[in-house]
Amino acid sequence: MPDVVVVGAGIVGAASAYRLAEKGLRVLVLEKEATYAQGSTGKSAAGVRVQFSEPLNVLLSYRSILEYREIPEAAYRPIGYLFLVPEAQAEAQEEALRVQKALGVPVEKLSLAEAQRKVPFREEGLAYATFGPMDGTIDPHGATAYYLREARRLGAEVRFSEPLLRAERREGVWRVETPKGLYEAPFLLLCTGAWTGEVGRTLGLEIPVQPVRRMVFATAPTPFPHAFPLTVDLGTGFYFRSEGSRLVKQSAH
Repeated sequence: MPDVVVVGAGIVGAASAYRLAEKGLRVLVLEKEATYAQGSTGKSAAGVRVQFSEPLNVLLSYRSILEYREIPEAAYRPIGYLFLVPEAQAEAQEEALRVQKALGVPVEKLSLAEAQRKVPFREEGLAYATFGPMDGTIDPHGATAYYLREARRLGAEVRFSEPLLRAERREGVWRVETPKGLYEAPFLLLCTGAWTGEVGRTLGLEIPVQPVRRMVFATAPTPFPHAFPLTVDLGTGFYFRSEGSRLVKQSAH
């Protein structure tokens, strides 16, 4: 019997399985798809950043980026994140900047003129910009594959095409059912990302997480060279970045 059943083989499930196995626990990973990183991990815009307002998020991201730098499969690229801060959000972003600097992560406050040397933009309504030089992108599939491989090396078992049907806890043991069988473990770890609320309901739990649809676009190759950082308009949520000769962009609305 495993010590832990991990539901979900995205990057969180894979990394969790690796760290649990590293501690000597017997780990079983169940993934509903035929392979790993098929949900929000594989469909993400692949960004990693330390520029958050909550200390926990800052530190989690900082430690993660330090690790990604040492994993060749993660293909970490420190292209930077540039936040364009509107006047209405200037005070809140100043507080976030204070949190980041207090935690010792590298973030710079830039004037609009300094920011325009990185990306051309119109200044109307903007107060200043912030730039995180260690922020950037990774290969989500590569990083997930690395963690799963290391988890397996340490004895974890990974089973694909096994969606969670139901689970209940009796006498200190979770009984987890999939179309292919019944598994028991003292601990159950949900690593199901945006679908955790839906999965939680199968366990009789109300978890306030739900998916929100987002669309990411890539342009045709541009006729001009560019190497833009991931640039975010905080006022609208719109962002873009260079991806080779293309631009990748998304709106948060």
